[in-house]
Amino acid sequence: MEERTEVASLGEFGLIEHLTKNFETQQASTVVSVGDDAAVIDHFGKQTVITTDLLIEGVHFDLMYTPLKHLGYKSVVVNLSDVYAMNAMPTQITMSIGISNRFSVEALDEFYEGVFAACQKYGVDLIGGDTSASQKGFIISVTAIGEVAPNRFVKRSTAKKGDLICVTGNVGGAFLGLTLLEREKRIYLENPQVQPDLESEDYIVGRLLKPEARKDIIEFFEQQDITPTAMMDVSDGVSSEVLHLCRQSRLGCRIYEEKLPIAPQARQAAFKFGLDPTVCALNGGEDYELIFTMSQDDYDKITLQEEIAVIGYMTDEEEGRKFITKGGNLHDINAQGWNAFQK
Repeated sequence: MEERTEVASLGEFGLIEHLTKNFETQQASTVVSVGDDAAVIDHFGKQTVITTDLLIEGVHFDLMYTPLKHLGYKSVVVNLSDVYAMNAMPTQITMSIGISNRFSVEALDEFYEGVFAACQKYGVDLIGGDTSASQKGFIISVTAIGEVAPNRFVKRSTAKKGDLICVTGNVGGAFLGLTLLEREKRIYLENPQVQPDLESEDYIVGRLLKPEARKDIIEFFEQQDITPTAMMDVSDGVSSEVLHLCRQSRLGCRIYEEKLPIAPQARQAAFKFGLDPTVCALNGGEDYELIFTMSQDDYDKITLQEEIAVIGYMTDEEEGRKFITKGGNLHDINAQGWNAFQK
């Protein structure tokens, strides 16, 4: 039987000290970190970007198939993704958790191992947070803070007619990972003797449980002197994000089915589950890729960047928001992406 330390034995301040003891600051902008009444940061003349996310057990994650370390990692990454989506660099996070008494100190250590790994990988400082008891379930609230050179941030509302619509990496994989894990969970609940069959599906499972944020693309933009005209991250699905960009920029668009970047492993998984890979790519969320528009003048700068796919272009609003199938048919784009309120 492994040891179990009750959270109550440490007390709130003891718990925070215990969970954050390994975190050292990496950013020059962090002046005062964990352990005081508040943190102090100084971005030395840059503009500050702030974003926050709430993750709730049973709505955003299922602990039946989500290891705590992965959950810690992911809860940081999904927030950093929103900072990158503003064309900014994340520098600090705060992390607050609500926990029921079923969580031991050891379980929280595992969760914070993931938080620590993400902070290390992306070079951000954990500068504060809070812990509280929760009546039931695990609640995670993360705020990410970033910096950007004055007025180099990129909004959703500034795309122009004729701009190219681009997406990074591959899309649809996380939704397929979720489909697989939900299927295995149902089988397990009906028959706990059956071992889960995740062989050869590590790609889609990884896309769901351990996503990465696209720091590399923001660095690439800086190296190539590209400023996207509008940008956001793909958390609810490509179709839903494209519609956000169109609505907020008051434009229409054309998206081409054949241009959607879908990983071979995701395509195979979709066929295995009897799903259409295109539908998964358009409507599946949680890929945390970046979707952005850019001037056609910058096209030559991205031709050799394999991580960026051009999937369409912006049109006048009157031309509608259309999806063009491989067969050349036009369909209206509908947002059927992931929505926390449809559960």
